[in-house]
Amino acid sequence: MEPITLTTERLLLRPFTTGDADEVHAACQDPDIQRWTVVPSPYSHADAELFAGKLSPGGWRDDSMYNFAVITREGGALAGALGINRRNLPGTYEVGFWTAKEHRGRGYMTEAVLSAARWTFTSLGGDRLEWRAEAGNVPSRAVALRAGFRMEGEQRSGLLNKGVRRNAWVGALLPSDLGLPGTHAYLPATA
Repeated sequence: MEPITLTTERLLLRPFTTGDADEVHAACQDPDIQRWTVVPSPYSHADAELFAGKLSPGGWRDDSMYNFAVITREGGALAGALGINRRNLPGTYEVGFWTAKEHRGRGYMTEAVLSAARWTFTSLGGDRLEWRAEAGNVPSRAVALRAGFRMEGEQRSGLLNKGVRRNAWVGALLPSDLGLPGTHAYLPATA
């Protein structure tokens, strides 16, 4: 897929470029980002260059992952990162994100997740957008809940982070949750 830019009221979600490496490196020095996400720890400038200059563009080229730099429209600062990744089940994607420390608490990531979810459902033909985070990552769960994700439970040993298996909270958003049609019919179980 050709890389695209999404626009919200306060944000631009655009593909990462090599020019983002310094800001990515600075943001990923935050112990909370290193603790709760799968970014390397310690996080080197070479890690940021690899992510922004090779991995992110490569994901767009091979249609496996679509990473967005979350940029404030006022000031042009990197507020965070958001990725949409293909899962094995057709029409199923997973969202992951982090927010730079100085931009937390402003609702930026909820705004970005909702924009990316709409794009996933309308442009990628997604029927399910999954969110997962290590159990205990309350800020990530709060973003998912504000974006309308329905919590589906906890998976034992559901994440591998820095060589350690950890329990994961799991939630999902469906097109119908945002008033959008799905690609395939959905027949929920009846009680």
